[in-house]
Amino acid sequence: MAVATASDSLRSWRFGLLCLLVVIWRPAAAAGSYGSSPAGFKPTAWSLAHATFYGDETASETMGGACGYGNLFQNGYGTDTAALSSTLFDDGYACGQCYQIKCVQSPWCFKGVVFTTVTATNLCPPNWSQDSNAGGWCNPPRAHFDMSKPAFMKIAQWKAGIVPVMHRRVPCVRTGGIRFQFQGNGYWLLVYVMNVGGAGDVASMWVKGSRTGWISMSHNWGASYQAFATLGGQALSFKLTSYTTKETIVALNVAPSNWRVGMTYKANVNFR
Repeated sequence: MAVATASDSLRSWRFGLLCLLVVIWRPAAAAGSYGSSPAGFKPTAWSLAHATFYGDETASETMGGACGYGNLFQNGYGTDTAALSSTLFDDGYACGQCYQIKCVQSPWCFKGVVFTTVTATNLCPPNWSQDSNAGGWCNPPRAHFDMSKPAFMKIAQWKAGIVPVMHRRVPCVRTGGIRFQFQGNGYWLLVYVMNVGGAGDVASMWVKGSRTGWISMSHNWGASYQAFATLGGQALSFKLTSYTTKETIVALNVAPSNWRVGMTYKANVNFR
């Protein structure tokens, strides 16, 4: 009897200690955090890179871009964007990814600024005519962010030209579901995928007409996927897999049977 009582007391003590540790260890949210993703993509570790900017304060030169997002204001990305060096761009699979960027180790850094957050919307191509450390900032294997000027001016004085930065991937917090902008013709459907939450990226995609099974779409470039199929007159659904998390979601009946190219259709689902 005495042994059983001691064992019960020990178990009770351990349980109480565990509960206390759980309460004490609860991590506080970092100031200025970009949002949480309890069941989805988590922030990565910080890494060193460099950042420059392109265009002026209006960010008009950032419109369009290699990801195919078109007018960044109309499509919800605004001026908090960056072009990635090819090392980060990953043949367009990085389109839509979100990064926290903070200026470090430079007198041009704004003091007290923890970080700013940008979305990858463009490619910063190599410039082989210039040295990687003197103008060829986006030459491989450099990790580099060519930010919009308004985004750059949130972390450093624009006169700096280039500053060292720390960066990390963070969850993309989006309002509403994934958006699909249609291009192509009656025999070729090209879809630009926008407003992607969670990891922000897409690895693979399928389309299903109301009279077809699932049809695999091939990666065209940036954030666009294509299907060589006759899909006119059918309601369309899409299935997408995240490039980073490998999570797959299904967006049913995104576009009605009378869908048209040039239009953008919204799903009611998104990655987390």
